[in-house]
Amino acid sequence: MKFPPQIGLFLLSLFFTVNAEETFDVRRHLSTVTRYHVAKEISGNSFVSSDIHDQCKPIHLNLVARHGTRAPTKKKMKEFEVLASRLVILLENVNKQKSKLPAWLWGWKSPWTRKYKGGELINEGENELYQLGIRTREKFPELFRQDYHPDLYPIKATQVSRASASAVAFGMGLFNSRGNLGPGGHRAFAVTSESRASDTMLRFHDCCQNYKGFRKSQEPAVDKLKEPILDEITQDLVTRWGLNFTRRDVSGLWFLCKQEASLLNTTDQACALFSPSQVRFLEWTDDLEVFILKGYGNSLNYRMGVPLLEDVIQSMEQSIKAKEDGLVHGSYELARLRFAHAETLLPFSCLIGLFLNGSEFDLILREQPLQLPPKPPQKRIWHASTVAPFGGNNMLVLHSCPENNSNKYFVQVLHNELPITMPGCGNSDFCPFEIFKERIAAPHLRHDYNTLCNTELKAPTSKLSQVLSWIFPADAKQPQKDEL
Repeated sequence: MKFPPQIGLFLLSLFFTVNAEETFDVRRHLSTVTRYHVAKEISGNSFVSSDIHDQCKPIHLNLVARHGTRAPTKKKMKEFEVLASRLVILLENVNKQKSKLPAWLWGWKSPWTRKYKGGELINEGENELYQLGIRTREKFPELFRQDYHPDLYPIKATQVSRASASAVAFGMGLFNSRGNLGPGGHRAFAVTSESRASDTMLRFHDCCQNYKGFRKSQEPAVDKLKEPILDEITQDLVTRWGLNFTRRDVSGLWFLCKQEASLLNTTDQACALFSPSQVRFLEWTDDLEVFILKGYGNSLNYRMGVPLLEDVIQSMEQSIKAKEDGLVHGSYELARLRFAHAETLLPFSCLIGLFLNGSEFDLILREQPLQLPPKPPQKRIWHASTVAPFGGNNMLVLHSCPENNSNKYFVQVLHNELPITMPGCGNSDFCPFEIFKERIAAPHLRHDYNTLCNTELKAPTSKLSQVLSWIFPADAKQPQKDEL
């Protein structure tokens, strides 16, 4: 049976749409709540690494990692209790026998009921970092063949327990079978932390008064930016399910979806309330928030991380000096390992110019704002699910290469263990150290942390307010239903 061309194209389009819906996996769209193994699957192998000369050898590794998967915080657990009470109210006049609502809604209780503490590293998070430690040693045997010593392998973590627990889990994997403790042959190792009140290296966001002021001032504007999407989805859910949901209900259900899918691997409850297209829009609103408040949305977001970048550059320079001085391999530091938070990993990724195209990198060097990540279905580089998932990490590997090369030392960047392009170095993942230092690091390192963070600044014109007025003009009354 033949169809007219228009009908044929329509049926083909419908086929691909249905197929895409069937293969849709909500666990790939959870922003910073995404599990590490899922984030690695998303990244895939789309980028082909540079050809590295056989004689190039790693001589030092810098690791900046986020903690592994954690339980909801105490604040979020209280919000789930509020949501449970709210669902009781929404369902009190609904006939359960005649209703087509999902059965789980009736009598739903938070999985974290009767828990009085939160935010801790859970078993899955421990395993993420433990396995990362094992893979790191396997990938860089030259760096980790020495017996453990704190001067060779300093491990630092913030004083927040999930970060320090992640450091311990990683170390257990990294030094597995290198000691004589227990059946696994574990060995003791040191994890050091700075006071939370003065940790400008790994918790610079907590010590930066100007950043705190900026974030507090911009959070209402970010919420305003998300409102049209939330309102549209709320109306759709009211129509679809016949319950009088509010915007707050939808936000709560979306957060519940993310926690269920990530921590419990449950995707057929809260997540099933949303269509794939709605999930993509909700993910985009999360990505906007991360971009504006923690990423490229404001230069202070990442430039306050200059103490960490200084530490990374200093460690590389010390390794180069030790190599040039002819010190024996294993007599100087081989890896500097750090464990912190999304608020650490995100700014650091921005400081080294990841997840940008070339023209955008030039903009941040001139301290000019970037456009917000484009709305679905347009493609975007910035996905928080890959930028900073649970256990997300950046490894900066310093290589020593043959002397007949015009550049003797190179930096390779691995994001979540995979090579990633550096727009500041011609979109290569293998950058001469001097170019990395001068082109990527130096423009940021000319800033002083105390000046950035603790000097009273003049209130700048809000780029976000300009963007808001551009995207949602005051006289815009046409609903965005077509985009959903």
